[in-house]
Amino acid sequence: MSTVDQQSPDLTASCDATHLASRRRATLMGARTVEALADTFRVLGDPTRVRMLDALAGGELCVCDIAALVGISESAVSHQLRLLRGMRLVRPRRAGRLVYYAVDDQHILELLKQASTHVEESRFGR
Repeated sequence: MSTVDQQSPDLTASCDATHLASRRRATLMGARTVEALADTFRVLGDPTRVRMLDALAGGELCVCDIAALVGISESAVSHQLRLLRGMRLVRPRRAGRLVYYAVDDQHILELLKQASTHVEESRFGR
């Protein structure tokens, strides 16, 4: 249940603003969507995982290539990939003994690009 749903309608009656809460309530995300989105952002909140997704933005890579690009051990990469797979942010492709990983869908790359643009414009004085 969202915070808006938990609040009493009487709480907004004490200010002089035009109240839009009742009209906007129907457009709010559902509780499951909010939780899933928060979980996704929690996973994306780790710099190592962001670097791994950035490395995979150019196309699929094996674990050893991801480790070399990100600068961590293959074991650490495998651990992080397990979390990313669990959130459906990356997908594996087996080729014999090797497993290649790729970003699961374009939305993830778009999200990272938008966040990067936001950070860069904030940094350079917008």
